[in-house]
Amino acid sequence: MNSYKNPLEERYSSEEMLFNFSHNNKFRTWRQLWIALAEIEKDLGLEITDEQIAELKANAENIDYDKAAEYEKKFRHDVMAHVHTYGDVAPSAKGIIHLGATSAFVGDNTDLIQIRDGLLIVKKKLVNVIKSLADFAIQYKDLPTLGFTHFQPAQLTTVGKRATLWLQSLVLDIEELDFFLETLRFRGVKGTTGTAASFLELFNGDYSKVKHLDKELSKRFGFEKVFGVSGQTYDRKIDAKVVALLGNIAQSAHKFTNDLRLLQNLKEIEEPFEKNQIGSSAMAYKRNPMRSERIGALAKYVMSLTTSSAMVASTQWFERTLDDSANKRLTIPQAFLAVDAILLIWNNIMNGIVVYPNRINKHIEEELPFMATEYIIMEEVKAGGDRQEIHEVIRVHSMEASKQVKVEGKENDLIERILNDDSLKLDKSKLKEVLDPKNFIGFAPIQTEEFIKNEVQPILDQNKDLIGLEADLKV
Repeated sequence: MNSYKNPLEERYSSEEMLFNFSHNNKFRTWRQLWIALAEIEKDLGLEITDEQIAELKANAENIDYDKAAEYEKKFRHDVMAHVHTYGDVAPSAKGIIHLGATSAFVGDNTDLIQIRDGLLIVKKKLVNVIKSLADFAIQYKDLPTLGFTHFQPAQLTTVGKRATLWLQSLVLDIEELDFFLETLRFRGVKGTTGTAASFLELFNGDYSKVKHLDKELSKRFGFEKVFGVSGQTYDRKIDAKVVALLGNIAQSAHKFTNDLRLLQNLKEIEEPFEKNQIGSSAMAYKRNPMRSERIGALAKYVMSLTTSSAMVASTQWFERTLDDSANKRLTIPQAFLAVDAILLIWNNIMNGIVVYPNRINKHIEEELPFMATEYIIMEEVKAGGDRQEIHEVIRVHSMEASKQVKVEGKENDLIERILNDDSLKLDKSKLKEVLDPKNFIGFAPIQTEEFIKNEVQPILDQNKDLIGLEADLKV
């Protein structure tokens, strides 16, 4: 308790994402890369024995972290510390570990593996949010609700149609995520400055063997694409791009929670509130949107990280500088951990979200009379009235009704005023029929159905194996 602990680890992120960026996963991957390098180099004719490779494999997970820390303090070099630590438990293979490679061989390739695997974890949670929102949209596609522009009552929409706006952002995000995964390249085997000069000596100038080593190693770790050229490191724009992608998901989540927090204030829709949950230490009646606020806090943090990775990518010198290292160790894992937490919380919200139709309808009733005035004017004109004269009559009634609501705190009586105005000629019995909210939602239900069918359902069909997620929160 006397040292700082990262809240992403303690409070928010899932175990699977924490493992993805853990020391164990990182350094085991380093050793798998060294084993694969040795195996392929042996196949290409280098003097590496089966016994050496067998000893490497037998000790792949035998990692003495205390000894590695001692070596790193001595060498001031994390990769060489682990080369020596590995060599201590696999002495026959000590001379061929990391043969021809540079530090970025294990560092960069492992980073790319973690980025890919991290995105697959994110994708699963993202697909499940999309599924929950799609189900929600269909369930409430016909339920009228006030639409807002500038957070002022505008025309009606439906609860389900509004949900498609949140979904639309996520459709863009998952399209971007899939494209990133599809085009992600492995660093492979490139040498100290990207020229593979060390392998020129090892393979007696046979460039075809270097190319085979590069391609074969990449395939073994699940990458069909490999960088054709690099400096010592892969292009740091990859880091900037992936953090921007995570930032985009954070933007979508923040937009959703902004809307939900406003709706919770209106008492129309609420996030889950557990039986023993306390909203305020002072005000026992409060039901604070804690989950939404937590997403907002994490989303702001992720969005702030996009600048950090962009600055690193833009300020690398020539074939490489090391001013990226400390930044990458912080930015990449924490962006993933935070987005993982965001999506976990979002799924949790959707699993228990509550809609209050009567409250929604009450707000509609307060505003719908004003929205119906255009219809009333048109009906009066059809009945032979003068448009400008009718507009003035309706304007006066509207102002008086507005005064009733705002100044006197009474109900909106605009329709009663119009019904009692003998100067108006429209069919007053028809007016009451027209004031059904469903007459003011346009094509919202059809638009919702079409959007889910044409744009969302194909995503869910393509990723049906990812659907199903436990979304319990740590705190």
